[in-house]
Amino acid sequence: MPDLLKPFVTAVDHVGVAVPDLDAAIAFYCDTFGLEVAHTETNEEQGVREAMLRAPGDRTGAAVQLLAPLSAESTIAKFLDRSGPGLQQLAYRVTDIDAACAALREKGLRVLYDEPRRGTANSRVNFVHPKDAGGVLVELVEPAATH
Repeated sequence: MPDLLKPFVTAVDHVGVAVPDLDAAIAFYCDTFGLEVAHTETNEEQGVREAMLRAPGDRTGAAVQLLAPLSAESTIAKFLDRSGPGLQQLAYRVTDIDAACAALREKGLRVLYDEPRRGTANSRVNFVHPKDAGGVLVELVEPAATH
């Protein structure tokens, strides 16, 4: 499977960090590491409040995504219950999420959703099962088209 997603991956998009309190986590990352909030939103479908943080002046590079649960039933709440706060996923930016998922499936790797779902800022996302990715939850992100 060498270079399976090479035609699609353009960058490390972000690392996702599960946190119990989004506002406290934003303050910590900004005050401690000098990161700046690039985007915040509530994603009801994913069950999270989230913030994308970047290095000062960086508008397109890799981000830290802070994820706080909206309810005890959300995936992030379950992650926090099981593992506590911390790294939850690694995300790669892709040019064509549908083709990337098809290539993974063709090689026998599992993706979590039959069809990509809405992610941050109207991106399209899907996840590679951690058991097929060395124990890492890998997210594939196709950014929303810009007009």
